[in-house]
Amino acid sequence: MTETSNSLKGRHVLVTGAARGIGAAISRSLAAQGASLSLMGRKRDALQQLADSLPGQHAVVVADVADAESVNAAFAKARAALGPVAILVNNAGQAESAPFHKTSLQLWQQMLGVNLTGTFLCAQAALPDMLQAKWGRIINIASTAGQKGYPYVSAYVAAKHGVVGLTRSLALEVAKKGVTVNAVCPGYTETDILRESIANVVAKTGRSEQEAMAEFAAGNPQGRIVQPEEVADAVRWLCGDAAGSINGQSISVSGGEVM
Repeated sequence: MTETSNSLKGRHVLVTGAARGIGAAISRSLAAQGASLSLMGRKRDALQQLADSLPGQHAVVVADVADAESVNAAFAKARAALGPVAILVNNAGQAESAPFHKTSLQLWQQMLGVNLTGTFLCAQAALPDMLQAKWGRIINIASTAGQKGYPYVSAYVAAKHGVVGLTRSLALEVAKKGVTVNAVCPGYTETDILRESIANVVAKTGRSEQEAMAEFAAGNPQGRIVQPEEVADAVRWLCGDAAGSINGQSISVSGGEVM
């Protein structure tokens, strides 16, 4: 964990999917740097519990990131509470698996909606504040699934590849306007999503939980599962002034799985 400082004091950071896992770790890390946070997600109680545990004053905003009306209303509430948004962390995401021939149109659209359209909508909502301030950071939590393929998650992989492409294109559009846009791409990380994936493997294959976990860890050259705090630390660095020349990048936090 990084030391507490005030390097982000005065910055309004909006984190989507903030209530658990990587989003909660990011929120804790940035709050420790003095940021004022708008915690966005679908479960108010979990968001409020996190907000109450953080140093400083923070806002809770409930929204479905795949719904434009919901996103715009949430950003308006966040601005009313904490002022213009300086940093956006697009963390909200969802992963479900199915063989390609059994991937329904509903599953396809759900994966694109949460993972890609949500990133698009929130970036559009946040960008005007950043352009007016001539400073901003958009950090998209993609995945190694945005950098390579994985079997049985084609819809998720397609969505995360879309996030990486969006990151690169938007980064070029705003490069001369004081705003940077980057993606952080974790490998398998110890979160509820991974635990759900392990439970799915156990149910379908009869393997033990430990065997399933070992199978996920085997894809990481370090032979381990990434911790949420490691992802959060990459985000914290990208938020700072020292990362001002980092733009349009997809930073893999995966022990060397992607290089």
